[in-house]
Amino acid sequence: MAHLPPKLRVLLVDDQPLFRRALATLISAQFDMTVVGEAESGRDALDKVRALHPDLVVMDVNMPGTSGVDGVAAIRGAGIAIPIVMLTVSEDDDDLFSAIKAGANGYLLKNVRPEQLFEDLRGVMRGEAPIAPAVAGKLLEALRTGGIPVRGAASQAVTDSILTRRESEILQLVANGLSNKEIANELTITEGTVKNHVHNALEKLHLTNRVQAAAYAVRQGFANSEGSRG
Repeated sequence: MAHLPPKLRVLLVDDQPLFRRALATLISAQFDMTVVGEAESGRDALDKVRALHPDLVVMDVNMPGTSGVDGVAAIRGAGIAIPIVMLTVSEDDDDLFSAIKAGANGYLLKNVRPEQLFEDLRGVMRGEAPIAPAVAGKLLEALRTGGIPVRGAASQAVTDSILTRRESEILQLVANGLSNKEIANELTITEGTVKNHVHNALEKLHLTNRVQAAAYAVRQGFANSEGSRG
């Protein structure tokens, strides 16, 4: 009998029990995913992450008490680098930008098709940063105009000179919306090599995720923001 790879362990954070339970059923029905726990506030999320050690957190934004944005900030403040995807009904600019600045790895809306949600969650584990089409334009425009002060970003005085030529090249492609696989095809290198370069660039720039890396690239002027994909 073939050995099956371990399933992606997901923590759900949402204050609506009915929605949470329905989503848990859908996710656990996937061959490569399982829900290992649920929480109903951002504060509970940190406790559950520490107790359950999930691979991924799917969290609502607006919740009574401690919001999802506060939950992201608490998890990041505890030094935990687990991927976090916001799943919400909110298309509000402040919610979107606050979540990204706090360290969220993606921002999706609850009207997403289940199949797309599952693919986006798998993509996050490959280092991608899914953003709902309805809000992607707002984020790209803010990145182009420097309207989002990225938490933990390097000083504007720091240029791409701290990066290798290949890291700068890959960061430009990240800012233009390419996935690791697409970057690998573009540069004729392996996907694993791309992932390593992205990781090294994030470490050097003291950034948390690809969205923040894209913001840095655009604001420093070495990314072609006009080539970004919507």
